Order: sequence, then structure tokens, then C-alpha cells
Amino acid sequence: MGFFERYLSVWVALCIVAGVALGKSFPGVAQAVGSMEVAHVNLPVGILIWVMIIPMLMKINFSTIREVGGQKAGIGITLFVNWAVKPFTMAALGWLFIGYVFRPWLPADQIDSYIAGLILLGAAPCTAMVFVWSNLCRGNANFTISQVALNDLVMVFAFAPIVALLLGVSSIPVPWDTLFLSVVIYIVIPLLIAQTVRKMLLRKGQESFERVLARLGPFTMAALLATLVLLFAFQGEAIVRQPLIILMLAVPILLQGLLIAGLGYWLNLKCRVRHDVAGPSTMIGASNFFELAVAVAIVLYGFDSGAALATVVGVLIEVPVMLWLVKMVNQSRGWYQQQIKVSS
Repeated sequence: MGFFERYLSVWVALCIVAGVALGKSFPGVAQAVGSMEVAHVNLPVGILIWVMIIPMLMKINFSTIREVGGQKAGIGITLFVNWAVKPFTMAALGWLFIGYVFRPWLPADQIDSYIAGLILLGAAPCTAMVFVWSNLCRGNANFTISQVALNDLVMVFAFAPIVALLLGVSSIPVPWDTLFLSVVIYIVIPLLIAQTVRKMLLRKGQESFERVLARLGPFTMAALLATLVLLFAFQGEAIVRQPLIILMLAVPILLQGLLIAGLGYWLNLKCRVRHDVAGPSTMIGASNFFELAVAVAIVLYGFDSGAALATVVGVLIEVPVMLWLVKMVNQSRGWYQQQIKVSS
């Protein structure tokens, strides 16, 4: 592990501080960059995510994609955790902490809205950033693209009914333009670019291909840190204005991420799933599709609502938490593989 990777947590902390400082000191600039969006999808962040995920997508070899069929356990665990567990545990944690434990310190008229925002987060599993987390924990690229594609397909049919059930609302106005555009921006376009570049490089030989991938590594991490600065800059004013509320909202979101990651990893271990499949299978449930959650929160409750703020808090804490989870998955690789051998 190089110097940069060894102290990644330090760079992340510095980026958080820098982002908040920029958002507070230059709110006009942060708002201008934050407003560069189409259907609630921020274009600068989208470009940075391309830089992060294209190297991961270049590793996909579609000629061997059929091998994913042998990883039915990993796919099944992903779907079970994302759709049968995650939305309901997030709702339960929201009701417990926001509706009961922290109720005396929160604005009474916003409590239901805060809980609604948490539910929206829990019902929207991650899409784009899964490629980043999978790459960092050396996940199987073919499995990652397959599980993301399948999860997005399920989301089209399951998101609105689950949210409606948990919110007690008969009709949820799902922003289909956000959902569709996010899939196009975060999967279709970068996948086409990555596969085109892959074919061009492979014509020059496998060694050339591996050399370019190695050179792209630093750009991937730089884009991740730049994304973190932007996300915290967008919300710099809110963080400074409402720090205690943000901390209280962060508690159920943090516990949810740890709970879902632990459950997914444990289920993969019990089913003796390969580690390079268990990693991305675990990560997709622990992170959130925050563009969709924020968009629905704004549509349902308004831009300045407690629901919108709760979904934004999910954005703020996700990257540091997911980096820590990636570290845990990597450090436990030897133990995990040993446990599989013992139980075989």
C-alpha cells in the first residue's frame, strides 16, 4: 500500500473540512456548481464519478460474463438485503432515534419529515458508487456490473411500492427522469466509453492494458476526494447552521450502514461466496442512491424540508463510512477465505 492509500482517511478528513469551508466562505460559488444539474443529477459530480468508475468498467470482460451465473448466492443475498431488509430496518431506526430518542431536541413539525427522508434513503440502494467500492475492495468486475444492472431493474418496480407502504402514502411521484438519466449517466455511457478504450488498449497487448489501468489509479482516488469536497461544499451552509440536527440524523444512517454491511458480509460468508463477490455484494446494500432519494424528497416535501435535509445527510456521511467498510473488508480477506475453507 502506497503513501497516499495508507493515509487515505487523513485526506478524506481534510477534504471534508475543505468542502465545508468552501461552502461557508463562498456560498454563491457552491450554489452555482450545485445548480448545474439535469433532473436532480449534478453534472460536475457525474463527470467525477465517470473518472472514478471507468477504470473499474474497463476490467469487465463480457466474454466471461456468463460466469456470473455461478454466483447465484451473491446475487440472491444482494437482492434479499436490499429489498427485504434494508428499507424496513432504516424505517425502524428512523422511528426509534428520530421519533423517540432525539424527539425532545428536534423541531416537532419536522420529525415526520426527517423520518420520511431516512425511509427514502433506505429504499434506494446505490448504483454508481458501487463500482468505486468494488474496485477498492478488489471485487469481481463482471459480478459488480451484473448485480448493479439487476438491482436497477428491481428498483424500477419496487421503489415506489415500498416507499408508499412505509410512508403510508397511496401514491409516490417517482421522478422517472432522475432514475432513467442516472442509469444512463452512471452506467450506460461510462460502460460504453470503458469498453471502447479497453478494446483499443488490448489491441496493443495485455501488458499495455495493465500499464494504463495502473496509471489511472491515482486519478480515480483524486476524483473521489474532489467529489467529497464538492458534496460537502454544497451543504456547507446547512452543516454550519444545523450541526446538532445533522449529527442526530447521522446516527440512524450510520447504524443502518454498519448493520446492512455486517448482515450482507455474514450471509455471504455463511453461503461460502467467493470474497471478490462478497465484497461488492456487501457494498451495494451499505450505500445509497442518494440522487434518487434527494429528488423524491424534494418532490414530496420541498427543497427546505426535513426530508430533503435527511437525504443530504446520507450523502455527507456515506463516503467516509464506505471507505472504512472497504478497509474492513480488505483486512478481513484472509480470515474470510480461511473460514470458507474450514466450513467446506
